[in-house]
Amino acid sequence: MVAETAAGTHLVKLRGAAQGTASLVAEVIVGALADHLGLPVPARRIVTLTQDTLTDDRNDELADLLTASIGDNLGFVYLPTARAFHPGEVARVDPEFASRVRWLDWLVMNPDRSRANPNLLVEGARFWLIDHGAALPFHHNWATATEEAPHREEAGHPHLLAAQATRIRERDALLTAAISREVLVAAVADVPDSFLAPLMSPNAAAGSLERRRAAYVAFLWKRLQGPRHLAGP
Repeated sequence: MVAETAAGTHLVKLRGAAQGTASLVAEVIVGALADHLGLPVPARRIVTLTQDTLTDDRNDELADLLTASIGDNLGFVYLPTARAFHPGEVARVDPEFASRVRWLDWLVMNPDRSRANPNLLVEGARFWLIDHGAALPFHHNWATATEEAPHREEAGHPHLLAAQATRIRERDALLTAAISREVLVAAVADVPDSFLAPLMSPNAAAGSLERRRAAYVAFLWKRLQGPRHLAGP
C-alpha cells in the first residue's frame, strides 16, 4: 500500500497481511544488516494506522486489511523513479555487489531472490534490495530452531545472482568480520515491541521479549560461526 505520511510517500507493508508481523520483523532485521554492509535498501520507518485513516481505495478487501492493520506497520521510502529488475539484466550486476548480496541472503536464509522473484529495483545504475519478509524462516516455528538449525543450507530456488557472485568465498571472511555480535544485537533491537509481541504466547512471562530478541541474535551468531553453503569459486 502506498501511503502519504508527514515524512513523505511510503510503501507500507501491513501487519494484517498473511504472514502477520513476522515478515515485518524479518524486514527490519535484514534491512539493518544490509545497511551495515553498505547494501542499498529503502529507508524504513514505522507508519501507524488508526481507525480514521483515510483511503482513496473503496475495495472491501483493502478495507478489511486496513482494519486488521490498525497499529504499527512498516513503511519504506517510495522510490518513484525505480523500476522492477528483469532477470535478463543479471549480467549488468557487478560481481562485488552480487557477492555481497548473495552472502547476506545466505546469512538470513532468504529463499526469495530468484529469477521468478528478483526482489531488486533498478534506479539508473543503482540496484535496491527489497522484500525480505520471507527471510529468517526459523522464526515461524521456534520449536524447530535446534542447535543444528543455524547450519542448514537454505531451501528455495537457485539464487538470482549465483552466476555473478564470483567473489563470495573471497569476501566471506571480510563480511563475517563485519557482523559482530554487537551488530546483530543492534539490528534486532531495531524491531519494535509492537512487531514482536503478536508472535509471542498471550501468556508469555515477563522478560519474554528480551529472550526472544536474544534468540534471534544467538541463531544468527551461530550461523556466522558454522559451515558455509556458498556457491562460487
